[in-house]
Amino acid sequence: MVFATILLIGAVSTIMVGVSKKNKEGNPSYDSKTKGNWSRLSWIYIVVIVLGYVALVAYIVQSSPGSSG
Repeated sequence: MVFATILLIGAVSTIMVGVSKKNKEGNPSYDSKTKGNWSRLSWIYIVVIVLGYVALVAYIVQSSPGSSG
């Protein structure tokens, strides 16, 4: 139930930002700095994916039948 609530709040918030007047007007400085924006976003994705894999491996190792914990 908590997951569904968070999912619904996220979806509604995303749609509200997408249809907002300020979003439709755009931001010229953002559009002119696309290389920096893309590289920052790429690094964020890389870090999050690596941390996700580390967490998955830690979970698997911790919950394996041979572990004492």
